[in-house]
Amino acid sequence: MTPVPPAEAAPPNGRSPFIIKLGVAQLCSWGSLFYSFPQIAQAMGSDLGWSKAELYGAATLGLALAGVAAYPVGAAIDRDHGRAIMAGASVLAGALLVLWAQVESLALFYVAVAGIGAVQAATLYEPAFAVVARRAGPLRARGGITALTLWGGFASTVFIPLIQLLLDAIGWRGTLLVLGGVNILVCATMNFLAVDAARDRPAPRGRAAGAPRSVIGEVVRQPVFWALAVAFTAYSAMFSGFTFHMYPLLVERGFDTASVVSALALIGPAQVGGRVLVSLLAPRAPVRVVGSVIVAVFPLAFLALELIPPDFVFVALFALAYGSVNGILTIVRGLVVPELLTRRAYGAVNGALAAPATFSRALAPAGMAALWTASGSYDAVLLAIVALACVLALGFWCAAAMARPVED
Repeated sequence: MTPVPPAEAAPPNGRSPFIIKLGVAQLCSWGSLFYSFPQIAQAMGSDLGWSKAELYGAATLGLALAGVAAYPVGAAIDRDHGRAIMAGASVLAGALLVLWAQVESLALFYVAVAGIGAVQAATLYEPAFAVVARRAGPLRARGGITALTLWGGFASTVFIPLIQLLLDAIGWRGTLLVLGGVNILVCATMNFLAVDAARDRPAPRGRAAGAPRSVIGEVVRQPVFWALAVAFTAYSAMFSGFTFHMYPLLVERGFDTASVVSALALIGPAQVGGRVLVSLLAPRAPVRVVGSVIVAVFPLAFLALELIPPDFVFVALFALAYGSVNGILTIVRGLVVPELLTRRAYGAVNGALAAPATFSRALAPAGMAALWTASGSYDAVLLAIVALACVLALGFWCAAAMARPVED
């Protein structure tokens, strides 16, 4: 039996200094690298006269590059390079934000923003989950992963109003300089202090260890892997497409702007509430059970959005339901590898599973914009979102039905 270092005899949880440091970095990374783009792009477009298509093309390219980087980042974390990967990526992200603040040409803008998109593969949930699994062991990582998602769930609540205050006070260039400093001074420092390979569980020996490529070779021959890949690729497209289009979609459906803004403000707290609820009511429930229930809510919620009258109460109920199940699914996503696939090479397997989902997240907003242009309304977009939600549910149910107990 593999011994556990005394300092980490208990699995990390929300009160662990390790999780608190990683959580601060996650909150600031999500807020500065992911949620900041629409607000800053809006201010940039007005200042420089660039079109929405030109601006969002850079973000799409960056997310596509993150898909390419997902597997090598995960494999590097499996080889005990988590500190260098996460702290180094935060420094690079800060430098790219500073570069973004200097842009006058579209070409330099694409270099900066595409680079920021790429480093998200080394700074957001996927690498953080991998370093938690390295510290605790895949089967003991549940509490730490859940706690990290609570930190990340507050990122939009904290950073969206903060960024708006900065934009109003010092403009978009000054805002980017501040966000660059946050990544270099806060995110890089917290990641460096949190991730320490010397305190991880000792790597297993012999076959139990497995080289990442050999483990990936075994995993991709499992139908469960492909069912999960289909499910999470559909989820990423659904989530990304709806996130970028939900405001105009709801306005077109007759909701007044005040109701839309108020309802959308509920999604972030609802995500946190859902994660807290599942951690209290089902802390040890098998991930296949939790996931099978949660994925059923998505198509029902979006079908309801198709039918509900344009009243704040109804859109608020939709936002609460959507936010809570979206928050819980993030936890499910972090746990499917050790519970349904393999306990070896968590980072590499998680990265391989994330890669196609990252590409779909990049392409969905543009694809749904094209669908809106072709059809002339958001009805077709909403039906496409319902279809993606159904694919998510069917894919996960198939994976849950086919999965066998993981023994390695």
